[in-house]
Amino acid sequence: MAGGTGALGAAVVRELLDAGMRVTATWLVEEERERVERELGGREGLTLMRADLTDPHAAAAAVNAVDGLRAVVDLVGGYAGGAKVHELDLDDLERMLALNLRPLFLLARVAMPRLADAGGGAFVGVSARAAVRPFAGASPYIAAKAAVLAFIQALDVEWRDRGVRCNAILPSVIDTPANRRAQPGADYSRWVAPAEVARVVRFLVSDDSAPTSGAAVPVYGRA
Repeated sequence: MAGGTGALGAAVVRELLDAGMRVTATWLVEEERERVERELGGREGLTLMRADLTDPHAAAAAVNAVDGLRAVVDLVGGYAGGAKVHELDLDDLERMLALNLRPLFLLARVAMPRLADAGGGAFVGVSARAAVRPFAGASPYIAAKAAVLAFIQALDVEWRDRGVRCNAILPSVIDTPANRRAQPGADYSRWVAPAEVARVVRFLVSDDSAPTSGAAVPVYGRA
């Protein structure tokens, strides 16, 4: 699992472990790794691996380090907003694409043949509700998340016949400490909890989702 130690990543790791799955989770931020180690480090089936998944060699090494690969979940991504397009530089767009789309591409090009050769599996990426319901002031982020959705659906067309299910989840605002700090006056009860998103991810990587591929799955909470 790519990006397995953030607020959402830790929830997904816990959910998959609870379902009896073995999880290799990548990390980049030391404080996040330490928190997951404290909370889940004693759990059987968990491996933590440091990897910068914007780097082609690191992404390939992360995929190839997993024996018996059956699913890939990419949670790597990020948000930047607050300015309209005429106030932005090209770097703002490229930064959002590099953070949200680049790891997905780098993981997929190594993982998809492995999943297919193993008889099938699942590939899950995280787009956003904004990809289909845009809002003002975040055009690079929205474009990047729309690209994630399109890329996942392109993977579905390429690999469905080889038994690899490719799906995207589209969260609204996820109730994380960082989002609460960014929006202190919001109604948090309307946001979607990481544990709720994690249950959707667990379904998509499980055999229960066998008929589902190419989907854009809304995970909106009450927002």
